[in-house]
Amino acid sequence: MSSGTLTSQRMQVRTGGSNIGWYLLSGLTVVAMAAVMWAALMYARPATNLAGTEQMAQRIFYIHMGAIMGAGIAFLMALIGSIVYLLTRSLDWDRVTQASIEVGIILGTALTLAGSLWGKPTWNTYWTWDPRLTTTTITLLIYIAYLLFRNGIDNRHTRARFSSIYALFAFISVPLTYYSARWFRSIHPVVFNGQNAEAQGSFNIGATMTQTLWICTIGFCLLYSTLLILRWRQLRLEDRIEELREELD
Repeated sequence: MSSGTLTSQRMQVRTGGSNIGWYLLSGLTVVAMAAVMWAALMYARPATNLAGTEQMAQRIFYIHMGAIMGAGIAFLMALIGSIVYLLTRSLDWDRVTQASIEVGIILGTALTLAGSLWGKPTWNTYWTWDPRLTTTTITLLIYIAYLLFRNGIDNRHTRARFSSIYALFAFISVPLTYYSARWFRSIHPVVFNGQNAEAQGSFNIGATMTQTLWICTIGFCLLYSTLLILRWRQLRLEDRIEELREELD
């Protein structure tokens, strides 16, 4: 048997093992997201201090919070990836940073849309220049600008270095967004560890609500992990194709 055949078989075994883990994660994510929808729409008890359309719209809160957790972890992982890249110069960590930011933008857009749908019956408008909404939008724009910034640099190592520095400073907007409803006058409810006297649409968190929040957090974290790995693999393949083209040239 030729060495090329042996190498091919080894690669197939490794890929097969990797694919098993990937299929398990993907399947678990599908089940978890189905549980998210069931818990948010059916399991969680309605907020007793709300009524009518506002009470029904409150269920969007769980999707909103799940997306917030997923986006927060995505941007935190991007921060970690950028730091590790600057320390090691490993392009794999630059790919992690890019993939994590792209997934974070998707989840950030989802949380913004969910928040708007929740806000319409509560605040009588889809959008208001509230500090929390404004800082969330600014954060999304900062990370979208990261992708545009990357596309403007041709050399992959230069691109990775400057993009990592950008991602380091971009993360400052994340804690600013989190604390905006606490530091400034805001109508956005403060759900955990705080109060906001001017908040509109607040409600007490009961047992089933807490359980649903945990289900949504786990579900969206699994969704983030699945999308991150999928995009990271794609970026590795794209870089490998680019390397092969350079070798042929």
